[in-house]
Amino acid sequence: MALAIRLSRGGRKARPFYRIVVADKRAPRDGRYIEKVGTYNPLLDNDNEQRVQLVKERIEYWLFQGAKPTERVAIFLGQAGMIDMPAQPNRPKKSEPSEKTKMMRADKEEK
Repeated sequence: MALAIRLSRGGRKARPFYRIVVADKRAPRDGRYIEKVGTYNPLLDNDNEQRVQLVKERIEYWLFQGAKPTERVAIFLGQAGMIDMPAQPNRPKKSEPSEKTKMMRADKEEK
């Protein structure tokens, strides 16, 4: 069974709250999980200690068992000093305007 340490969303609309869980990779995002190993509240300030809470002993156990953290969870674990800080890829195409937006801007400049 392939295990993942990932986020599971909770909270209401526009008020997200995430559990950090160990789950089978094939399970749905908010579906069944094996164990809850922490929480993440993105609404709190970055310097707030309750923004990310981790159960370090259990996370170390699951990492030893072969669970792979997702990109966001790996950043949390790197900040906590549990693993090496992962390289955060630069995604310039994601912030690039779409073709339609580029055409609209070009038309606007011509006028």
